[in-house]
Order: sequence, then C-alpha cells, then structure tokens
Amino acid sequence: MKSTTNRRNFIKNAGVGALATMALPQIVSAAIAGEKNKKIKLNQNDVILFQGDSITDWGRDHAKSAPNETGTLGTGYVLLTAGQLLLQNPGKALQIYNKGISGNKVYQLAERWDADCLALKPNVLSIHIGVNDYWHTLTSGYTGTIENYISDYHKLLDRTKQALPDVKLVICEPFAVKGVKAVDDRWYPTFDLFRKAARDIATEYNAPFVPFQSAFDKALESAPGNYWTIDGVHPAIPGEALMARMWIEAVRD
Repeated sequence: MKSTTNRRNFIKNAGVGALATMALPQIVSAAIAGEKNKKIKLNQNDVILFQGDSITDWGRDHAKSAPNETGTLGTGYVLLTAGQLLLQNPGKALQIYNKGISGNKVYQLAERWDADCLALKPNVLSIHIGVNDYWHTLTSGYTGTIENYISDYHKLLDRTKQALPDVKLVICEPFAVKGVKAVDDRWYPTFDLFRKAARDIATEYNAPFVPFQSAFDKALESAPGNYWTIDGVHPAIPGEALMARMWIEAVRD
C-alpha cells in the first residue's frame, strides 16, 4: 500500500511539474496578447547593449568589458536573454553587452551615456529604467517627478538617435509587484504613470515595448509575488527567466 501511495504521489507531483513547465509560455503569450509591437531583426555582427539599473546590472563585474562573457553580462535576466540570443543565432557573431548600474535613474544614464552607450555603437539598444525614478522619492529623498522622467527620457533618446541614427531601440516597462517587501500602497497610482510613460515613449520612437508588468501580473496567477521577486522590485530566478522570455518574444522578429 505504501509503495502504491508513493507512486501516486510521484505521478501527482510529476503532473504538477508538467503544468508548471507549461506555465511560462502561457504567461508570456497572455502578457503579449494585444500588443502591436514592431519586431527587430538581428543582423550579422550586431552589437546589442542592455542598459538600466540594478535589475539589469545584477551580478555583473564592472571591471569586465568583453562581450558575451558572464562577467560582463551578470547573472540576471540579461544573461538569460543573451544566452537565448546567442543560442538562436550562432552564425551572426552577435556582440552583447550589459552596462546597467544599480540605483540609476534616467538622468544618471545620461551622465555616463558617452562611455557606456555611444562609444559602443550599439545596433540594438534595450533600456529598462524607471523604477528608481519613483522608488527613490519614497526612500532616498529624490525629488524628481513624472515630468522629469519623461523629459529626461526624451532627451536621452534624442541624443542617442542623433549620434546613432540607425540604432534600433527597445523600451522595457518598469514594473513592481505589490505586497512583496518594498512595494506597498504608497506606490499607487503614481508608479503607474511611469509605466504608461515608458509605453508612450516606445510608441513615439517606434520601438518595441516589453510589457514586463503585464508578465508579472499574469505570473501571479501561478505563484505568489515572493516566488517571482525578492522584494517586489528585483526578480528572483523565476522572474529573471520570465523577463528573458518576455524580451525575446516581444522583440525578436
């Protein structure tokens, strides 16, 4: 009887695992449904640069600069995304960089843009920025507003397009998972304005938009927020995998 029970439990648990395995593509499909994104085709020798704050920076060695290496790419969603891009395009000699820096807001991207973006001459530039532009008004005395975020973002992209007229932009949605440590009722509805601004900017610049918030909202139907994120802002390992999958599906032609 005991062996039969164990076998039933094994089959039951295996079934749950199979459902969990299927959850990720379903989450991604649901999050992207209705998006009318422009897609990007990757070309031979493309330079792909990921920019942003700690979510992008995650685990990278700032002393490393060679493309396609773990030290350069970090240990977060950028590494997982880069791994898929390199796996799927072995003959294109892609060069992938990560220049995210923890704590950055848009104006801080601008302060280091010449060295950390323009000098690399990316063909594809992915930017995920905005959570600190709001979060730090709650925790660090930052006095920037949604108007500052929008204005600073426009200036940054206009400067980028002037220097690199053919660069393909990717705008990622800032996200937060309510009820996990750092994210509470104080964030809303103001933080939603930053999400909307990023979406509007993607539309204005005819760039693919990666709807990370939609992905995490859908993911909450499968597991609680502390499964997907560490503190409501920084993704846990499953959240990193979700972000990578979302980026690939939202951007790739």
